[in-house]
Amino acid sequence: MKKNLKLSIIWLVIIAVIYGILIGLINAGVINEFVAQIITQIGINLIVAVGLNLVIGFTGQFSFGSAGFMAIGAYSSAIISARMAPTWGTIFLSMLIGAIVAGIVAIIVGYPTLRLKGDYLAIATLGVSEIIRILIMNGGDLTNGAAGLSGIVLFTDWGMTFIFAVIVIVLILNFINSPSGRATLSVREDEIASESMGVNVTRVKVIAFTIGAMVTAVAGSLYAGFIGTVTPKDFTWMKSVDALIIVVLGGLGSITGTIIAAIILGLLNMFLQDFGAIRMIIYSLILILVMIFRPGGLLGTWEFKLSRFFNKKENKESN
Repeated sequence: MKKNLKLSIIWLVIIAVIYGILIGLINAGVINEFVAQIITQIGINLIVAVGLNLVIGFTGQFSFGSAGFMAIGAYSSAIISARMAPTWGTIFLSMLIGAIVAGIVAIIVGYPTLRLKGDYLAIATLGVSEIIRILIMNGGDLTNGAAGLSGIVLFTDWGMTFIFAVIVIVLILNFINSPSGRATLSVREDEIASESMGVNVTRVKVIAFTIGAMVTAVAGSLYAGFIGTVTPKDFTWMKSVDALIIVVLGGLGSITGTIIAAIILGLLNMFLQDFGAIRMIIYSLILILVMIFRPGGLLGTWEFKLSRFFNKKENKESN
């Protein structure tokens, strides 16, 4: 108990130090407004990727539905903030409603689709994502059709994204280390063995899928508050591919890898801005090289844990 408390305090200190360093760099002018926007984008992409990694990396289910759930969160914030006074209470309420709606949709589509596997599941979830986008496009005055919604209150900045990213990562890690999370990992390793041991495989898949959808919806709300405008074309299947690239590059089943991959790809996009059309070619070549030499991702399933350092220290002291 004391050891867990000590680790939690150390993590809080590390997070506070990183946050303080970023504030200091911004106040000193080292990080300008453009770089601050890049940090915000990295944070939003990170949240989406962490939610997707829970489904793909820890549950072993190939989902392509991130864009659809992100659209639900974005449009929920846009619609509610447009009809109510723009206060922090309204903003957080819209994010909560977006997450709940995404969770309900995930449960409804999860039970029939998560019985599928591999490519079939990927196609099914891609279809769900496109259905959500088409429904939004034909939503009439509520969603303003293909033109989308504009004039959204710009409430998202790097600080807010940083805090939400930390909260999401902590929640996902706690879920993975919980009994339900262990059941999720067992399903990933062997569904038949898990079911024979009494694990309700479908229920476990749906729970992970629902949590991932709700996390993605939160990222969608932050995206709406960052851009200020949402349209159906912002949430095509390429949005899901962006999140999938981060997950695969970092390593399936590694939250640490997802964090590193999101930062690397975000900075890579920033530094390649001046290369114009060649930027995507360079970006693609780098990804291909990584996949050739590190097919399991940058970190594979490896996870950074402070407890490792404490265990080594205790072992040395005992010797």
